[in-house]
Amino acid sequence: MKQVIEEVLQAEEWVGTLLKGAREQADQIRRSAEQEISTLLNDARAQAQALTQTSLDEAKKEAEKIKEDRLKQADQAKETLLKDNTDKVDGLVKDVCDLIVSTTQD
Repeated sequence: MKQVIEEVLQAEEWVGTLLKGAREQADQIRRSAEQEISTLLNDARAQAQALTQTSLDEAKKEAEKIKEDRLKQADQAKETLLKDNTDKVDGLVKDVCDLIVSTTQD
């Protein structure tokens, strides 16, 4: 009977050692997984930030290009308007000059 009790106690000790080892191994696996997840999340955040910055830079460049194109169009329209209305502008300038001259003579 004493031998059976000793065997049971030894078996319990052996099982306790196995459980302790299994718990330690499970904790190590959990810590390793948490570290890997943390690393992956940090990498994903960095990639997302880089992608966002790249998209922002491209959008700024595109907006600047559109702005330059619109300014060129406005300048061309201004030049066309001035060329097409040179006679009218000259006439208005002459009228203003005549008006100034006529008011100073009075």
